[in-house]
Amino acid sequence: MALIVQKYGGTSVGSVERIQAVAQRVYKTVQAGNSLVVVVSAMGKTTDGLVKLATEISPNPNRREMDMLLSTGEQVTIALLSMALQELGQPAISMTGAQVGIVTEAEHSRARILHIETTRLTRHINAGKVVVVAGFQGTSSAGEMEITTLGRGGSDTSAVAIAAALGASFCEIYTDVPGILTTDPRLVAEAQLMDAISCDEMLELASLGAKVLHPRAVEIARNYGVPLVVRSSWTDQPGTWVTSAKPQGRSLINLEIARPVDHVEFDTNQAKVALLRVPDKPGVAARLFGEISRQKVDVDLIIQSVHEGNSNDIAFTVTTPILKRAEAVATAIAPALRSQPNPKFDEAEVMVEHNIAKVSIAGAGMIGRPGVAAKMFATLAEAGVNIQMISTSEVKVSCVVDAAQCDRAVLALRTAFEIEAAEQGAGSRGEFLTPNSCTDAINRVSPHSSPPVRGVALDLNQARLAIRQLPDRPGMAAKLFGLLAQHNISVDMIIQSQRCRVIDGVPRRDIAFTVSQMDGESAKEMLIQVAAELGWGEVVLDSAIAKVSIVGAGMVGQPGVAAKMFEALAQHQINIQMIATSEIKTSCVVAQEQGVKALQAIHTAFGLAGSEKFVVPA
Repeated sequence: MALIVQKYGGTSVGSVERIQAVAQRVYKTVQAGNSLVVVVSAMGKTTDGLVKLATEISPNPNRREMDMLLSTGEQVTIALLSMALQELGQPAISMTGAQVGIVTEAEHSRARILHIETTRLTRHINAGKVVVVAGFQGTSSAGEMEITTLGRGGSDTSAVAIAAALGASFCEIYTDVPGILTTDPRLVAEAQLMDAISCDEMLELASLGAKVLHPRAVEIARNYGVPLVVRSSWTDQPGTWVTSAKPQGRSLINLEIARPVDHVEFDTNQAKVALLRVPDKPGVAARLFGEISRQKVDVDLIIQSVHEGNSNDIAFTVTTPILKRAEAVATAIAPALRSQPNPKFDEAEVMVEHNIAKVSIAGAGMIGRPGVAAKMFATLAEAGVNIQMISTSEVKVSCVVDAAQCDRAVLALRTAFEIEAAEQGAGSRGEFLTPNSCTDAINRVSPHSSPPVRGVALDLNQARLAIRQLPDRPGMAAKLFGLLAQHNISVDMIIQSQRCRVIDGVPRRDIAFTVSQMDGESAKEMLIQVAAELGWGEVVLDSAIAKVSIVGAGMVGQPGVAAKMFEALAQHQINIQMIATSEIKTSCVVAQEQGVKALQAIHTAFGLAGSEKFVVPA
């Protein structure tokens, strides 16, 4: 007999008829011999309606009172679903987040789960009842017993946290699509259903705007080895398994605020090739990396900075043994990228740097925590280590530094994030903790058998900030991103330009980064206030951008994947404004108006379309 946690979203319980259909599904699962906990969201658009009522009363409602208000939505659903189950003859009991023992931080509207008191929950399960739990909510650990809510995606988070606390066999997420698709079916009707995907890949896709699973839920599943399956509420299709490596014995105390960084990694076998002042127009990245892939040169990090005038800088890292081949390709193609034949214009200048190292921090707990990257930069600054390149993803931040400073950087980061040297490499990506029913599907998700790109994501809710002429010395990135962290502003892509100028005897570089659109203006105002004091130049905000990304564990060690993405954009005359990569993700910033076309072009280029068209229910 399995212990299963099921979660049903708002559309799945949007009417009495849909609640009765959910009750039938739950009843069948119990009749098959399983114990069940069901986590539900508020019905349909209930939460939106409650928010509208609040804003009619107050333009800036109190966050505590908002939690009191919004938590009522789920309480309606749990009571109705329990009644529906009881009508079928199935014993059931509804419980709020507080009653079920979900203890959170005392942070209204965005609380993280500290732990779950499972005694009462287990007692009802052992008595043969289906426990119907209000998702999205908990109670603070302080004596006041304040009702708190978990923020967007809170019901997903509640369900996976309960599964982790109970040691459930697996957690089923029921939604309005049949599983994890290669892209948003609202934008590409022929999006293809995946039978399995790794937690690392899902973390990237979820964080890039794929709305089927919230990143916090995937983070908990990854940290505690909870097998997830995403299924349709309307069919009996098998859905998509989200697989996780064997857990590392994490404590269930401080469940969502445990150590954010698991590993400090480094690679001293790296060199950097940069092309400075390449034309800022469609097709440049495609030509460069197309030729690189034809020469079988495998590239690690790719960075394209914010443009200046009519030109951009593009830099990439390779392993030392293939540096000569990479340099030869860049040198050979540079003349073709120049708009002027006269060398005095210094266009497409090739710059090679030996003796560099890549130092990275990695961990699923980094998601949505603005201070983690800032702490890394501050730690390196305190150790006197200057950062030459920065590349970010949701679960990793990588910095290129001087190879001579690598040992010092690694030691400082291990100390700062309390990582023992023996912990490096813990947790094999190839070992999975899964129920027998999904072993075959999960075995097919290994990087060696998967296509290089599993999914394409589009984020239209980002803004880009650029700071011109930032002094190029240790501590500047720490100050910048420390300030943003203090204001609780999360940063996504971070790009540091390769072009360096000496102004008044001080070497300077530009730095650009993306934030949520809602944080764009406030971040700009805050940075302008401190720019003169810290010796920074102009602060520029652009809210009309889109970020399109490809994700896939199979990208590792396969030259040409990024080039294929760039070529797809070039064929549709879509200019790339910024590029950032990690091992399993490549992201490009393009004009907002071209975002959807960019996603569709890339999805087609990688042959991800299926034969079936998916229609998302209203």
